[in-house]
Amino acid sequence: MRFLQVQHLRGEWVMGITPVAEMVAAARARIEEIETGALMAMADDPGVVIVDIRDIRERQKGFIPGSVHAPRGMVEFWVDPASPYHKPVFAQDKRYVFHCASGWRSALTVATLQDMGFEAAHLRDGYGDWVARGGAVALPD
Repeated sequence: MRFLQVQHLRGEWVMGITPVAEMVAAARARIEEIETGALMAMADDPGVVIVDIRDIRERQKGFIPGSVHAPRGMVEFWVDPASPYHKPVFAQDKRYVFHCASGWRSALTVATLQDMGFEAAHLRDGYGDWVARGGAVALPD
């Protein structure tokens, strides 16, 4: 990865950070991406678990029916069977497809899970594209 040089307010040069867009591109280059139409076709498959990593406030506005909610900040802990926070939903012999709103957070999440040895894919263009293409949407009670 490369670092950008950013000029400090006082005119001093300091090291910057790797742009998140670069991190997402690197993640996407090494993970499995699922197109929206393909996930729509898989949505009712009992062998597929759709995992929504969006913030609870985003999910309250609508979600993919049957999806599991795993907030981005807890995903690694819920997946890891050695973690005290482990969730049994992640110990099944199923195909996991993670999604966020636009595909950026889920790409980073799946790359991290891949590094942990957990096989998963992500919805390339996210929930926003799911809605735009007429995918089924559920609302909380």
